[in-house]
This record gives sequence, C-alpha cells and structure tokens, in this order.
Amino acid sequence: MTRGEAGAPAKGGVRAPVGVIVLGASGYAGGELLRWIGGHPRMELLAAVSNSHGNQPIGNTFPHLAPTFPDRNFAAPADLPAALSRGRDEFPRLAAFSAAPHTASAPAIARLLEAASAAGADPPVVDLSADFRHAEAARFQEIYGVPHPTPELVPRFHCGLPELDRRKAGIPATGRLFAHPGCFASAAALAAAPLVHAGLANPEIHASGITGSTGSGGKPKPTTHHPVRHANLYSYKPLAHRHAPEMETLLGFPGEPPVRVRFVPHSGPFARGIHITVFAALRKDRAGLTDEALERCYRGFYRGAPLVRTAPIVRLKEIVGTAGTVTGAHTDGSAIAAFSALDNLGKGAASGAMQWMNLALGFPEETGLTAPAAGWL
Repeated sequence: MTRGEAGAPAKGGVRAPVGVIVLGASGYAGGELLRWIGGHPRMELLAAVSNSHGNQPIGNTFPHLAPTFPDRNFAAPADLPAALSRGRDEFPRLAAFSAAPHTASAPAIARLLEAASAAGADPPVVDLSADFRHAEAARFQEIYGVPHPTPELVPRFHCGLPELDRRKAGIPATGRLFAHPGCFASAAALAAAPLVHAGLANPEIHASGITGSTGSGGKPKPTTHHPVRHANLYSYKPLAHRHAPEMETLLGFPGEPPVRVRFVPHSGPFARGIHITVFAALRKDRAGLTDEALERCYRGFYRGAPLVRTAPIVRLKEIVGTAGTVTGAHTDGSAIAAFSALDNLGKGAASGAMQWMNLALGFPEETGLTAPAAGWL
C-alpha cells in the first residue's frame, strides 16, 4: 500500500477515531468537505471517491489542499469495497458523506450502504444533494421532474437544520442517515425561523437572495462564465426555484400555520456566499413590535446554537470560508425585514453536513467548525 492509497498515515502518526469516506469528492462541495475533514480533530480521511478523478492526486484538483493531503489520491468507485474493509480494520468507527450531484447521489449511497454491510460496517451518512430532502419520493419527482432513483431509502433519511430541529423536538434529530438542506433554503429558514416560531409574522413570506458562482458547481456554464458573472447581478427562476418548497418544510413549526414562501434568487458577482433578505408582515396582534424586542427574540431563539450569530447588520465577508451564519432583523412596527448570510459551500453544504455528522457521532456539533473568517477577502 502506498501513501496515496486510502490507508495513508493519519495526522501526527495517531489514528483519528473516525475514518471518513467522501463520495463525489472532486466537486466544489466535495473539496470543501475535504478541507473541513483535514482540520477536524476527530476525523481522518479514509477515501475521497470520484468517478472522474480516480487515482489522481487530490492536490492536482485542489491545490489549496495539497499541504493537507500530500501524496493522497482520489479513489475510484471500484475501490470503495476495499477501502471499507481496510477502514473497518484500521478505525474504530467509519462515517461517510456524499457530495455527488442530484439523482447520482442516491444510487451512490445505496452502493455504499451495500458495500458497508458486506464489510461489517454501519457508517452514518450525510447527503449534500437534493435526493433525500423531501419526505416522499413522489414529492421529489414533482419538484425535480424525474422519478426518485432509490425510493426505498427515502423514509430512512432525516432532512433538517439542527438549530431548527432543536425548537421543533427539543433536540436535533438523531439517527444514521441525514440530508442537509440546500444553501438558499438554509439561509432563508435561518433568517425567518425566529419570526415563525414566535408567531410574529403572517404565514406568507417573501425572500430575495444573492448567491456566489460556486453554487452552480464546477462545470462551466453560461451563468457562471466569468465575463457574464463579473460585475453583474441578475435574477433567475423567479418564484419558481426548487429550494422554496424546502424553505416551507423547514419553517413548519408545531402549532403554527403552514408557511408559504415566495422566493426570487439572484446570481451575484462573487464566488462564495449567500446573502438573503426575508420580508414579512407582522400579525395584527403584534403591531408596534420594536427592534429591541425583535433582537431579543432572535437572540433567544439561537441561544445554544454555537454556529449562529445575531447582529444588527449582516455582512457577507464576515462568514465566507466559515461554518457559521449571521442573522438579524429590523421592524417598523408593521413589517419585518430579516437577513442572513452564510457560505453556500460552508453552512449551505459541507460544514452544515459536518455539523450533522458531529451530532451523529456524538461530538459537540461545532467540533472542527469554529475557524474564523479570513477577513479582507
């Protein structure tokens, strides 16, 4: 076995307690997962699996990760059973993420679970795609226009945000299989959740969000081509974006009426990050609400949520490259404007998935996720 194979030496020569597999590891979200795994004190990369980059050095695809994973190669999908067998012998526990594209992730996870069972392993899995974000396979087909590739797995997955689950069920959901919501859905839900939970707003919410070009993935497209995107701003899929149903599901709190979200996304002239604004009318019995009372509401809602910070002004640069979210709101006594900012590759994808994995493994949810923003990007 060479150092480029999955069983390469661990950090400091000591095996971490959890060996981690990443499916779809050569895309933007996969690369971001590798970055967080490389800095996690309780995890060690077992295999970074890629259909298109198998046996190629990780550092060739992600030069910024070359110092973290020197001489490490991507694994091909055919190498996965052997990697699981080695991992079962070398690590006390295993875990897996899937950063594969929509409709490709579910079959890849099914193959992973089958191979893991054959190897005598039962790793928790967190999926970053849309494949398990809806509780019914029929709902997935309605939104995405194709049959679900593995409908039998859908009931086994839980999709949510720990910060919101804590308010719905007392604690974040526990289990083995998790789906992380989309980046826009996460940002809008974190901005609006305190309003909905406290019964402050009417159940129709309007949201407008701006996202960076990395949200479109690594394959060049007309919408991400630099001359089009640079110094430009434009909306797309107004009132028809597929993350809106996710927002409505995430904002479903016991005892509150269902929320209708009308959402307009925008493409921004930057690579990473989402800034979202949510507008809602105050309920008549809450007229006259002050900014001070609203701030207390937000601080109270996110008390005990280590990766969410409240602030009167929400700035994108404060969170780019981090695992956190900044949120806040203002009111004129009859309406509310709420804001949130997060990194679409961070809390909107990789670090959000890592937060779920921490919980699945029994670690504090912020483990390995507290690095500050770079600043002055």
